[in-house]
Amino acid sequence: MTVSKMTWRPQYRCSKFRHVFGKAATKENCFDGVPITRSVQDNNFCAVNPRFLAVITECGGGGAFLVFSLHHTGKLDPHHPRVSGHRGNVLDIKWNPFNDYCIASCSEDTTVKVWEIPPHGVMKNLTVPWKDLQGHSRRVSLVEWHPTANNILFSTGYDYQEGNSKTHKASKVLVLGNMKMLVTTGTSRWNERQIALWDQEDLSVPLLAENLDGSSGVLFPFYDPDTHMLYLAGKGDGNIRYYEISSEKPYIHYLTDYRSLLPQKGMAAMPKRGLDVSSCEVFRFYKLVTIKSLIEPVSMIVPRRSESYQEDIYPMTASNRPALAAEEWLSGIDKGPVLMSLKPGSQLPESHSEMKGLANSTDTRRSQSRPGMLPLAYIQDRPETKDAKEAAGRADDDRISLTNGEDLTLCSPPKTENELRQKFHKQQEEIRRLRELLGQRDVRIKQLELEIKNIKNSQPAQTHPTC
Repeated sequence: MTVSKMTWRPQYRCSKFRHVFGKAATKENCFDGVPITRSVQDNNFCAVNPRFLAVITECGGGGAFLVFSLHHTGKLDPHHPRVSGHRGNVLDIKWNPFNDYCIASCSEDTTVKVWEIPPHGVMKNLTVPWKDLQGHSRRVSLVEWHPTANNILFSTGYDYQEGNSKTHKASKVLVLGNMKMLVTTGTSRWNERQIALWDQEDLSVPLLAENLDGSSGVLFPFYDPDTHMLYLAGKGDGNIRYYEISSEKPYIHYLTDYRSLLPQKGMAAMPKRGLDVSSCEVFRFYKLVTIKSLIEPVSMIVPRRSESYQEDIYPMTASNRPALAAEEWLSGIDKGPVLMSLKPGSQLPESHSEMKGLANSTDTRRSQSRPGMLPLAYIQDRPETKDAKEAAGRADDDRISLTNGEDLTLCSPPKTENELRQKFHKQQEEIRRLRELLGQRDVRIKQLELEIKNIKNSQPAQTHPTC
């Protein structure tokens, strides 16, 4: 009998993200004492941008959410002001991708509201939205901003929705736009948690369907189009699975997972322009831990020994500048996102994405692109160009005003300890902001001098005709 020998060679994919690992923030860099909502809706209940973190909270007699600056970590003031204008529970919140001071919310009261957040956070309760949108007849469960067109907002309610699937019951869906595919998470016919990949042009049969486990929590999918990485975080789980997506079979390649003993109720993902690329951070979650009233940042990091900028893991990414006006998109025009580099010192012109109503407001601040590789704390606190102009104008006034428009010469003295604490924080914010404006002016002057010098050096020498 002839015995044939077979050699076993494990097949490894060459991937720069194969060793990505998750790193939870230390306790002092978490947000503690946050009264997270007890709603059973299958949503993330939070949203984040490079300046603010918003989370849906408990509120008697209506719905509300909290907004606080990212650098204000630690124990949350139990009397922190709220954004409360809904008559029913708030179900979803989303930041405008082109305006860091604009956020939309939807509620069980069948309405969608758009809010303007003051530049230095919510210092007092906000009850009047900038826009109150109506049209749904039942509760509104989801809101989304258009990723490339300015001022386009989508909402989903329980008005007349229908679903039909025999093998895969989807609960969440993501568009993998740069790969012309969709990914859905849901359950199989045997109630196992399942992930499915679909061809964008043919939704009759999935390209791939993979069962994961028998848990009951909803799977929240997050996709990074720059790295082609897909993250799956289960509601009630402590772990986060992540994969790499390719355009060829087998399409989905499992990398590894981040494990934690703290179960998550919801999660928010930081936009790429808010990451700390000096530590090779390619993704960051903000994880809601209800059992501890805690919001825990979790960074996904590519292990690199070099401290220099890693261009291979930071390709050009979507900026906070819209590619289309609302009217252009409604007329049928479609464009991809305006891209920006995360390389140190790279910068886009000022964004022109403010809404018409917000532009007419005296406290409006424009969203401006940021240098991608600056430290995260500086990215969050960087003053805007318009702030600098207004601060210069206020310097000529005889009176001193706070950032929320209160006149120190007219306002009444604080009556409670909480009011005194809030006014103290306002003054500290004003002092810090003015110091930053002075430093920013010096930097801008040096930049302009360098640009003038470069222009002069680039101009060819003029030749004079000879007689």
